[in-house]
Amino acid sequence: MVDIIETLELMVEDIILAIPTILAAVIVIAIGWLVGTIVGKAVNILVEKIGMERAFDQSSTGKSFRAAGLDLSNVIGMFVKAFIIVLAIVWAIEILSIGGTLGSYLTVVADYLPRLLGGLLILILGVVLVDFLANFIGKMIRPMFPPEKVEIADMIKNLLFIGLIAFIILLALDTMLLSGGTIYPLILGFVIIGVGIILTDTLVRSIVEDHAEFRSVAGYAKFVLYSIFLIIGAGAIFATFPNVTSIVANVSWAFAIALAVLLVPVAYGLTKKMAKEMN
Repeated sequence: MVDIIETLELMVEDIILAIPTILAAVIVIAIGWLVGTIVGKAVNILVEKIGMERAFDQSSTGKSFRAAGLDLSNVIGMFVKAFIIVLAIVWAIEILSIGGTLGSYLTVVADYLPRLLGGLLILILGVVLVDFLANFIGKMIRPMFPPEKVEIADMIKNLLFIGLIAFIILLALDTMLLSGGTIYPLILGFVIIGVGIILTDTLVRSIVEDHAEFRSVAGYAKFVLYSIFLIIGAGAIFATFPNVTSIVANVSWAFAIALAVLLVPVAYGLTKKMAKEMN
């Protein structure tokens, strides 16, 4: 009975001693929430005042944001608020000095949360800046090309957009500690496929505009080029897996042979048509 009373007394004493620390942690979180709310609203208003949101809404990415029900200024303000609150929570956990396994887990989570929010913020702001930069450069180089070749300017703009987006994604993943041997090949593979699609569309469209006789085989040409870039991209994505390189090589050879057989009548028909038109 005496042991139980002594244990309860020690527990009450520990709780009383911990009250100032708990109050300090609560005050830190409350101040963080208040400061985060004020700064988040200020950033929200600032983004609207400087015209960033209006310019972003006119871009293709901005229209996609709006279609998804997202508001750029609100999103940025929300992330700034969340970042400040997370910093306050990290500080509060350090004040509490919770020991044991729970304390270790809380410390790990608290240390990682700023990285997570920072990576997401880099991703959102990066997409906005990349979209603005790509459109700006696209408008600058468009007058350099004749009206019938304006698709080349669009191709350069889209290639720049894809390259910068890949860089932003890698930077965000590095910040969130999510990059690695699997992520890099995955991004590289999708970049190759995206670049291949853009190059194929621009190339085939340009050839058809200059040589109308190739219009009948434009679909076949797109299919061939799409398939080539798809195989190369898949090879890059799965390059880290054992024996995948040899499998992709075998598939590529099989595809090339099958495609050559299928294109023989197409090539024959096109040659016959061109010869008839020349005569």
